[in-house]
Amino acid sequence: MKTAQDYLDAANAIVPRIPASEAIAIHSEGRGTFIDVRDSAAIAQTGTIAGAHRIPRGFLEFAADKDLGSHDPALDPEAEIFLVCGKGGQAALSGATLKAMGFAHVTNIGGIGDWKDAGGPMDAG
Repeated sequence: MKTAQDYLDAANAIVPRIPASEAIAIHSEGRGTFIDVRDSAAIAQTGTIAGAHRIPRGFLEFAADKDLGSHDPALDPEAEIFLVCGKGGQAALSGATLKAMGFAHVTNIGGIGDWKDAGGPMDAG
């Protein structure tokens, strides 16, 4: 039987994670698509990355599939995708899902607290 840690270890092995400072530099250059995979209640409490798309982890597969009416055009398989969540675990698992769906450039930027602490620009929840 697999544990949650087994899934996290597998996701972390295939989805690179960068420090918040590096992600902020990329964001300031206007590069990439930033996605917050937390639910709306969590985002309402803390806010999110300025300009980030809000796609909850539980809806990610439906938003990523171009053949569904629920597809989110922000999810382009060739785009640089940067994922954030509460602490980094949901972003890692989301990244593994996107990689399995054929997304080429997916990066985990960890938790929103790291982003805020490093002075990253924020939007209200």
